Amino acid sequence: MVSPVHLNNVESVLSQIRQYQVQASQGVNISPSERVDGSTVNGPGFADAVKGALNEVNASQMTSKAARAAYEQGQDIPLTDVVMKMQKSSLAFEATLQIRNKVLKAYEDVMNMPV
Repeated sequence: MVSPVHLNNVESVLSQIRQYQVQASQGVNISPSERVDGSTVNGPGFADAVKGALNEVNASQMTSKAARAAYEQGQDIPLTDVVMKMQKSSLAFEATLQIRNKVLKAYEDVMNMPV
């Protein structure tokens, strides 16, 4: 499950992307000297936010896998807990996949823009 901290990071990154999109649609040029780098941002950069989110999804999948294995070995774990962990893991993966698709689409849109 994605923590509220990472959701806030993702939301801040999305708001930055939307601001850049508005600037691009208005014809505002952003020069390389105006780019935001990790030293000028209060908090983690885009790469750190993505890495943290992927680590959380991976941790969710590992927890799900461990719970399933423990249940299969006959340990005293309720089936409902196992199913819930598997569903959370699946949902986190699907959300990550959809975000990847959106980022890829945005990249393709930028690359196809006339210069």
